[in-house]
Order: sequence, then C-alpha cells, then structure tokens
Amino acid sequence: MNRKVRFALFFAVMGPGIVTAFADNDAGGIATYASAGAKYGYSLIFIMLISTVLLAIAQEISARTGAVTGRGLSDLIRENYGVKWTFFAMSVLLIANLGTTASEFSGIATSFEIFGVSKYISVPAMAFIIWWLVIKTDYGKMEKILLLLCLTFFSYVVSGIMVHPPWPQVFVESVTPTFSGTPAFLLMAIGVIGTTITPWGQFYVQSSVVDKGITAKDYHYTRWDVLIGTFFTGFIAFFIIVATAATLFVNKIPIETAKDVALALKPLAGQYATFLFAFGLLGASMLAAFVLPLSTAYAVCEAFGFEHGISKSHKEAPVFFGLYTVLIVLGAAIVLWPKLSLYHVMLTTQVVNGVLLPPILIFMVLIASKKSIMGEYVNTKFFNVISWTFTFILIFLTLLLLVSTLFPELISNVLALL
Repeated sequence: MNRKVRFALFFAVMGPGIVTAFADNDAGGIATYASAGAKYGYSLIFIMLISTVLLAIAQEISARTGAVTGRGLSDLIRENYGVKWTFFAMSVLLIANLGTTASEFSGIATSFEIFGVSKYISVPAMAFIIWWLVIKTDYGKMEKILLLLCLTFFSYVVSGIMVHPPWPQVFVESVTPTFSGTPAFLLMAIGVIGTTITPWGQFYVQSSVVDKGITAKDYHYTRWDVLIGTFFTGFIAFFIIVATAATLFVNKIPIETAKDVALALKPLAGQYATFLFAFGLLGASMLAAFVLPLSTAYAVCEAFGFEHGISKSHKEAPVFFGLYTVLIVLGAAIVLWPKLSLYHVMLTTQVVNGVLLPPILIFMVLIASKKSIMGEYVNTKFFNVISWTFTFILIFLTLLLLVSTLFPELISNVLALL
C-alpha cells in the first residue's frame, strides 16, 4: 500500500480518538488543572503526566474493542454480565455525566461572563445551538465541527508561553513525584486523574468507532488517532498548569472561580492572556457539551437495545434523541440556578468522575481480556498488568480520601511514622 493511500485511510478513520481525548480537557478539566497550578504550583504535573499515559492505554482498549466487536461498551456489558450489572454501570455513568454536562455549561457561562455576557443569555443560546446542530446533522458533519473546536485548546499553549515560566524548574518538578496525605491534596489528585480519564470518555470513543464503521482491519490507523489525541490532551493540560503556577501560585493569588483565573492573568501576563484563557474555556466547554450528552445517549441506548446514532432520524431513534435533549436541558438548567458556584460545580464533577471511574475500568479490562470476544486482538499481559494496577491505585486513593476526610489525625500519624 503506497503512502498516499495510507494517509487517506488514516484521515478517513481519524476523529473518535482525537475528539474524545480533547473533550477530556473540558470546562471542569480546565478548572481543575488551573486550580492545581494555582494551589500546588508545578507539583501535580507528574500525576497529570502519569494519568495521560494511562489515558492512552484506556482509550486504546476502548477503541480496539469497538473496532473488533462492532459494538459499544454498554452493549457488551449487558451481554456478558447481565442486566443488573448493566443497570449499575448506566447509573454510574448517568450520575457522572449529568454533573459533567452541567460543568460544561458552567464553563460556557463563565467564559461569556469574562466578555461581559450574562449566563442567562449565553447558556440558553448555546444549549439551543448545540442541541440543534446534533439533531440536524449526521456523524460526518458533526465530527468536522468537533475537530474544529479542538483547535481552540491551543490558546492555552500560547498563554503558558506568554507568562515566561522558569522552564528548568518546570521540567524538574514535572518528573519529581510529589505526594501528601492531606484531604485537600488527595481531592485535587483524584480530580486531576478524574478529568484526564473519564468514565464517559471510554463509552464515547468505543461508540464513535462503531458509529464510524471502523473495523479491526483498519484499527492500526485508529490506534494512531487515539495516541495523537492523548498526547495533545497531556500537552494542553501541561500548559494550563504551567500558566497558573507561574502566575497565581508564585504570587499567592487565591482563586474561587475560573473567571478569577482569567482575570488574575491580566495584570500578570497581559490582557491577551485573559482573552486566550476565556476563548479556550469556551471552545473546551462547547466541545464537551456536544460530546457528553451524546456519550450518555449512546451508552444507555446500547445497553437497553434502543436505536441510536447521530445519523439516525428522530423517528428512527426517539429514545436516543430524547435522552440527549433531557441531558442538555437539565445541564443548562442546573447552571442557571441562582447563587450556584459554577467553579465548585466544575471541580466537584471531576472528583466524582475519579471516584466512579474504577467500576467502568473493571468492565473494560474484563471484556478486552476475553479471547472469545476479542480473538487475536485480546489484551496482552502487559496491558492487563498496567490496567489492573491503575484501577487498584485509583480505588486506594479514593479510600484514602474517604479515611483522611473522616479521620485526618489518623492519616497524619501514619505519614509521620513513614
């Protein structure tokens, strides 16, 4: 096969991995990374980089399973583990995704507020535009819109360079493991992991691969799609942490909202840095507000056997589009609730994602390890060791967070002995 044909095939299958990985850096993700940089400087970059490697493994497993089986994750959970476990997985997903959808509209509201537009105007308007585009378009056109929105993330790279961080210190701290047993640090660490690797992301990338008609024959091109997307996820997150660590952390400026981050950058890095941060937040929020409700609708409809897919008509897939509409309406309505802290909505949903991720990872790894399902594409021993290790570490961190919150003195005493 000549080079031109290979490139043509790659660009034909490109999309699911890149869109999902970029959408992982959503409004809540940006708020979490910005908060990590502002509160802990460069010390959480190490955890973020490890999470990015693990994201690549998780996304690869999901995309490979979709290409080999031609079926979504929730569909496979139902077939292999029954309706009760499927109901449990869908409950986990719905809880995480409703909160995260509200988080995306929080990001839209916050970004428009930086430009002086009230959330009571911006949120309903953007919710309608997002809903209308999905209802009226097919998968191919929708994917082009989503890929275009991915470009807005590079505003954070520019912001990170504009603040002139101490690069030698940044790189040293990026490869130096840092850990603290305090509830605040654990909460932030789980939030960083939860925003890098999300439960919904695993359902969406697998459903997208299936919806696009990618098969095992073309899968090696999709693997590159996944790896490229994952690289840029970590790349963008790195610059968000750097931008806030080099400005807010160094100057000990506290932040309560994502708007505070953007406005605090103005005297420290100039007006353009503020606008770039706001523009990136808007693009990220719009991208994820498209993807999140879709991933939920895909997963639930697959799980219970309803017709689904962007390319279907409303008459062909009423449950799919109905669920999508309900999530958009509820997500927007939560954000319009008076006196609600948009920033805390964004941060809290990332921690919820981190806590709810292990059950989804367990299903993914179990399915991808079955030769009867995956054939020659079954998980290798290396993939299984890494996947199970990460899952147990995440469970351990979640339990540690619970214990440190309930019994802070106990954790302090244990750490003192170590």
